[in-house]
Amino acid sequence: MGLFDFMRSDKKKEQAEKAAQKAAEQVQQQAAAAPAPPSAMPGDTGTKYTDAAAATKAAAERMAAAAPPKAAPAPPVARPAPHTPTPASAAHKAVPAAPMPKPAPKAQRTYTVRSGDSLSAIARRELGNEGRWRELYAMNKGVIGSNPDMIHPGMKLNLPS
Repeated sequence: MGLFDFMRSDKKKEQAEKAAQKAAEQVQQQAAAAPAPPSAMPGDTGTKYTDAAAATKAAAERMAAAAPPKAAPAPPVARPAPHTPTPASAAHKAVPAAPMPKPAPKAQRTYTVRSGDSLSAIARRELGNEGRWRELYAMNKGVIGSNPDMIHPGMKLNLPS
């Protein structure tokens, strides 16, 4: 924000203050020109609002007295931190570590290439979609080599699941 922006914002503030003062003067003039309602006495306007505030306060106090008392919040329960054995602690030396179970190896499906096979024919027959030949090639690129058209009978190919 530059120097001129501050000057513009100050001018806008001044204009807003002038407009507010002018509006306040108009309200005072209209209030002075309007006749007072017959139920209001000249000095009675302040007490009418004071009585309403006092009545509201009294109603709030009655409601608070009638409400059941709130229970004090329970103090937080202190729980001991769990002990993690360290290599130097006695607990670590006394209890041997449980062996981790090895995940069961997945049974990998394989296919042995026959004479006249192509990757698309194998994909159609074994995977149900000849468009999956690219997936079959990607899994077996090490066996097949750089040319997917050069597969030979006897090659063992892994099939995707």
